[in-house]
Amino acid sequence: MLTKEIYAEYVKILHEELVPAMGCTEPISIAYATARAKSVLNETPISARIEVSGNIVKNARCVTVPHTGGMRGIKSAFAAGLVAGDAGAALEVIACVNEEQIKQIKKIKENFDVEVVTPDDARVFDIGVILRSERHEAYVRIADAHTNIVCVKLDGQILYENLPKEERRADRGCLSVEDIVAFADEVDLEAVRALLDRQISYNMAIAEEGLKNSYGANVGKVLLRAYQPDIKITAKAYAAAASDARMNGCELPVIINSGSGNQGITASVPVIVYARGLHISQEKLYRALCVSNLVTTHLKSGIGALSAYCGVVSAGAGAACGIAYLLGGGNEEVSHTLVNALAIDSGIICDGAKASCAAKIATAVESGLLGLNMYYNGNEFFAGDGIVKEGVENTIKSVSRLAHEGMRETDREILRIMLEE
Repeated sequence: MLTKEIYAEYVKILHEELVPAMGCTEPISIAYATARAKSVLNETPISARIEVSGNIVKNARCVTVPHTGGMRGIKSAFAAGLVAGDAGAALEVIACVNEEQIKQIKKIKENFDVEVVTPDDARVFDIGVILRSERHEAYVRIADAHTNIVCVKLDGQILYENLPKEERRADRGCLSVEDIVAFADEVDLEAVRALLDRQISYNMAIAEEGLKNSYGANVGKVLLRAYQPDIKITAKAYAAAASDARMNGCELPVIINSGSGNQGITASVPVIVYARGLHISQEKLYRALCVSNLVTTHLKSGIGALSAYCGVVSAGAGAACGIAYLLGGGNEEVSHTLVNALAIDSGIICDGAKASCAAKIATAVESGLLGLNMYYNGNEFFAGDGIVKEGVENTIKSVSRLAHEGMRETDREILRIMLEE
């Protein structure tokens, strides 16, 4: 039975997870740390040191930073945060940049004295920015999550150290598929309506932009042109097109999930496309989005923010669960869809944020929908089929173990390959 306490936690989780971000969240987090360091220094900086984990390098190296005129990488994100960052705007830190500032960003990237290092003791998600003026030095560190500032210093003196993330955020440990479905059935929509309306508006707007104009490899457009369009192809194409645009400099915000815009897109856009294509009520769509978003968060909470395991696999499975609910499914249908989906594509690696993420989104949505259709056609994977275990929660634990523990060396090897000349 869904308790009042779990109900309240689930509402809180949705409000914590479904927040807006402009651009790929790892470089944007660098820009945010830089803007915060600049506000602490409060003087003209003359040099800097950026300390980032390997996973941050992987996810910031190849992606276009919005509002920079097409520039990419860590130094571009740093320069944008230094020139135009709004320290109070979190993941929308560089949402407002004018043409003159873009020129300044280019100059900073090319000429500013900045050192980028990867400390041996860095956490999986770790960003530290040191800014120096003639007289002072400011330091801001973000760890574990994109806006989780854990330390602020001025001239070595600690100004701020926060509580561990677990003490400040809703408890993801209370998530279960059974309770997620019960929550979707019972939730007072007034508690989440504005949140989900924003997700629908933002993520569909960038999907439509990705289909309208040319971005990256145009995966979304290819899907619509190369295949006979049906609702499945349309769902994949819209989700991929949103990533096409986002990974390649589109200056529209998205609503993220588990710290990732691509995951936020993948968890929501296919569900919205299905609801509109099948003329399903807005109320049912809201409830299905609760399922897709919370299942995605459930899967990601055991894996961690960054991993060698591609995050959109979780979101594609979450989207399929949302669609199963949209079509009238309950706990049984959602659980079997999820197990099937995870059995199909849990080997997709994350090799950083870049244009090919759109293709991985299309693949993850395809696998999720295959898992759904398998169950509705009387077929499923059983315990003992590879990493599949008895019961959906045990299968989720298997995937978490694979991604969090088993793929650590894979993550290091991916980074070595990416950095080879």
